[in-house]
Amino acid sequence: MKRALWMVPVAAAGVAAVRKAGAAAHGAGTGDDRAGDRWLTVTVNRPEEDVRRDGKLPEPLERLADRIDVRTRPAPGDRGTELAARLKAPAPPAATSVPARLAGQDPRQDVRRALREAKALLEAGEIMLPDSPPTTRPTPGGRLVGLIGRRSGGEGVL
Repeated sequence: MKRALWMVPVAAAGVAAVRKAGAAAHGAGTGDDRAGDRWLTVTVNRPEEDVRRDGKLPEPLERLADRIDVRTRPAPGDRGTELAARLKAPAPPAATSVPARLAGQDPRQDVRRALREAKALLEAGEIMLPDSPPTTRPTPGGRLVGLIGRRSGGEGVL
């Protein structure tokens, strides 16, 4: 039983390494392997003219307008609009490292957060946030959930 327990993290690390190597080989030589070149995209359930009213971006993206490129196009299958953004200048490797991401210092996190907020504003009219505080007394589990919740907006996943 003990032997099986240590094999789980080893297997997970192996899968992660293989995926990373495959992604690096797939993007090699295309110019898309730099962090600043990758388009981050959300599908908004609104027509394209609602997404870019009078040529203006939604407010969360407008705040970053000097640092990002934005494009819109119809989503496949007539399912709204694809709203994509990327950094104008490639992020330095140190800024995209795991420690920088965990510390919330990766510049791509701002772009991800702005895309999520823009999607929420366009579809629901407001940005929904979790209740604060989530519990009546501070607990270690509550602190962990709060930390994960704050970081997930910038990482794009929970």
